[in-house]
Amino acid sequence: MRLLIDNARVWDGSGAAPFPGKVLVEDNRIAAVVPQAETLADAAGAERLDAAGKFLMPGMVEGHAHLSFVDTPRGTALGELPPEDHTLMAMDAGRKLLGAGFTSAVSGAAAKIRLDVALRDAIEQGVVDGPRLLAASPELTVTGGLGDGRRLHLDLQSFGVAVDGPDEVRKMARLCLREGVDTVKLNISGDIGTESALSDVAVMTDAEVAAGVEAAHTIDRRVAAHARASAAVKRAVQHGVDIIYHCDFADEEALDMLEGVKDRIFTGPAFSLIANRLEAIRGDNTPRGRVISDRLKALYEASCGVHVEMRKRGIRILVGGDYGFADNPQGNNARDLALFVTHFGFSPSEALQAATRTGGEAMRRGHELGLVKPGYLADLLLVDGDPLADIRVLQDRKRFALIMKDGVRYRPCEGTPHVRRLH
Repeated sequence: MRLLIDNARVWDGSGAAPFPGKVLVEDNRIAAVVPQAETLADAAGAERLDAAGKFLMPGMVEGHAHLSFVDTPRGTALGELPPEDHTLMAMDAGRKLLGAGFTSAVSGAAAKIRLDVALRDAIEQGVVDGPRLLAASPELTVTGGLGDGRRLHLDLQSFGVAVDGPDEVRKMARLCLREGVDTVKLNISGDIGTESALSDVAVMTDAEVAAGVEAAHTIDRRVAAHARASAAVKRAVQHGVDIIYHCDFADEEALDMLEGVKDRIFTGPAFSLIANRLEAIRGDNTPRGRVISDRLKALYEASCGVHVEMRKRGIRILVGGDYGFADNPQGNNARDLALFVTHFGFSPSEALQAATRTGGEAMRRGHELGLVKPGYLADLLLVDGDPLADIRVLQDRKRFALIMKDGVRYRPCEGTPHVRRLH
């Protein structure tokens, strides 16, 4: 397959200004990128697509995906889903994500051990449509921590697996790694609504974190951490965690530690869920509603402050907003870019770079993902509109004139959020 995308406004993902240009795709790679005025002899015989001045950019990367979190109102509903049904719903989430312009995804956790693995492999084999995926384990948590849905009288499963002590952590991490995950997820801190493990408290011990990291790093796999509390962030840095999510309550010492390893680690605020939940609970004057509202407001303000500072320090921040909850449904992932601009002080270009070039690096493929550059994989979006002028245009899937992943063209189906392959 040879395709010439002609007369485009090319934004290459580097942060440089867009320019009128043409891009030649051969098979699954970008063969050439040249200014519009330059003759491209190698394009002879290629199919021509007239971009008509539309905005051409790299495919986006979701940095905190939960494709098996299927918009349920509570975590234990995920445990109640039979694996067969759950697999089909995860496939649907993958199609929605690709249809939203995200051609790659770093998973932040799966709801069952093999869900991400099965979906990753099916996408790679061309059995189903979806973004290329780095698969994650379920969230390894402690008893009473985020993701432990059990009660004394009920053995309810949620999106986490409770493990206590380094031996249990190590054993479960190794089990998940044996089953093929790329990333082990550790819940070092708690979260909103988890009474015994709140978001500003670190509940996983040094020894537990070290055991999980050792198990993954021994075979060159990665570790991601849920770490809202400052102590949890420090624990993650100290023990070599690779992707540190949230970081909302990071104090000056924690920020200094993050900056000290900024060339090694990635972070991701997953801010959309906070913003949406705060909006959803607005006006709830029940005692419980007021408690949750107060906690969310504190989390919201802390997250805004810390990510403004992290941006200034050059710490790599991934787009990815914890989509897959009832308050934050799948397929709306491009909303993150606007939140980066309005809440964290990013320029539209910086937000786009976080979603493309930085995302490619987080996929461990920065040498071939995240830029419109010769030799890179042909992951491309052609957008009817200018995201540099209004970043919100990426939230409208009707604006995508072309979605290409690995040299294959897709487009949203009429009347549905799904995508289909164009032959």
